[in-house]
Amino acid sequence: MTVVILIAISLAILLGYKTKINTGLFGIIFAYIIGCFFMGIKPSALISMWPVRIFFVIMSISLFYNFAIVNGTLEKLAMRLLYTCRKFPNLLPLFIYFAATIISALGADFFTVLATFAPITLLICRKTGMNKMLGSIAVTYGASAGSHFMTSSSGAVFRELIERTKYADESFAYATTIFIATLILPTVVIGVWTFISSRTAGAIQAYHIDKPEKFNAIQKRTLTLILALVFTVLIFPMLNIIFPGSTAINYLNSKIDIGLMAIVFAVIAMFMKLGDQKKVIAKVPWNTLIMICGVGMLIQVAIEAGTIDMLAGWVGSSIPKEIVPLMLTLIAGIMAFFSSTLGVVTPALFPTVAAIVAATGLNPMLLFTVIVVGAQAAVISPFSSGGSLILGSCESEEERAELFPKLMFRAVPMCLMFALAGSLVLTLIL
Repeated sequence: MTVVILIAISLAILLGYKTKINTGLFGIIFAYIIGCFFMGIKPSALISMWPVRIFFVIMSISLFYNFAIVNGTLEKLAMRLLYTCRKFPNLLPLFIYFAATIISALGADFFTVLATFAPITLLICRKTGMNKMLGSIAVTYGASAGSHFMTSSSGAVFRELIERTKYADESFAYATTIFIATLILPTVVIGVWTFISSRTAGAIQAYHIDKPEKFNAIQKRTLTLILALVFTVLIFPMLNIIFPGSTAINYLNSKIDIGLMAIVFAVIAMFMKLGDQKKVIAKVPWNTLIMICGVGMLIQVAIEAGTIDMLAGWVGSSIPKEIVPLMLTLIAGIMAFFSSTLGVVTPALFPTVAAIVAATGLNPMLLFTVIVVGAQAAVISPFSSGGSLILGSCESEEERAELFPKLMFRAVPMCLMFALAGSLVLTLIL
């Protein structure tokens, strides 16, 4: 049954890529066939495996932050950040990275940030002579790192997945560590590459960008509301860490939920008329939700069949303890090369952490973090969402044909090597 389920997961990913039909739908079909007809799971029990909590969190966060997308707040903020860099062209890759990170951390999901920034980045590359592969890595890493922020889409999902394990009480601390690690590592990679490029390939040419208009009243209110939500969601977990013995803080922390708070703030935004309600709802990433939750059902069937425990047992017993973090980084990177970090990699690997910790004694914070570090390294792959969005933003077929092998055979191996080096450092620290 383990072999059958592993084949089913691989087939779901392959069929999704080949047919362009949502991978989550294939995940649901395979979960139904294997779960109900081969494992004796009741249909009602199978339906209950739909990850309602994750679905709700992503839906509610997207609903709120879509106001900033619809009314142009995030796009104007992005252009203002790029405008600031016009006098420092050699630092452009880092500016692109941090601009994408900030926009993503403020709530725009990974796909939205890339869809907005990728065409701008490639245009700037053509105007300034900046290395297109470097620009592609900078914007993809930024969209990824920012989305890992604790109140953003991926960060919230990481917390939910960790809360499903025995480490629920530490979910905020672990998610914070994931964000910090996946923010610092790309900064080092892009910083080093920018420095080397400026010395070997010459300075990046100055570029022209029109000064963006000032934020209007609606956009200012939107930014204020975003900061208020971030503050509300983060302050109580932080205070709980600082004052662990406070009953009042612990009570408030237990009642603050990012999904529910996002709904509250979304309704406030509707009362304030910060955006068209129909457009805001239409921009909820329903395709991503189906993919994540559909594959999540198949992963739950795999857990019921013992597949995840078997994988954890193999990693914990067959691999020397010292290189387990490196192996998890590599496995996550290989999986993310063809699939989604949120939809496949973390739902499949996070449940293995408890068993691996029991077998090796390693820090669970370390294992959760290196899984995401490995997955992040492969988001630039042409076969994953990040790389495909970059290629889709190319101006011509010639540019796309030129960039494809660079992303495939240079960018991904280089990023994965840096991820392994970063995991080694994390192993020494954690």
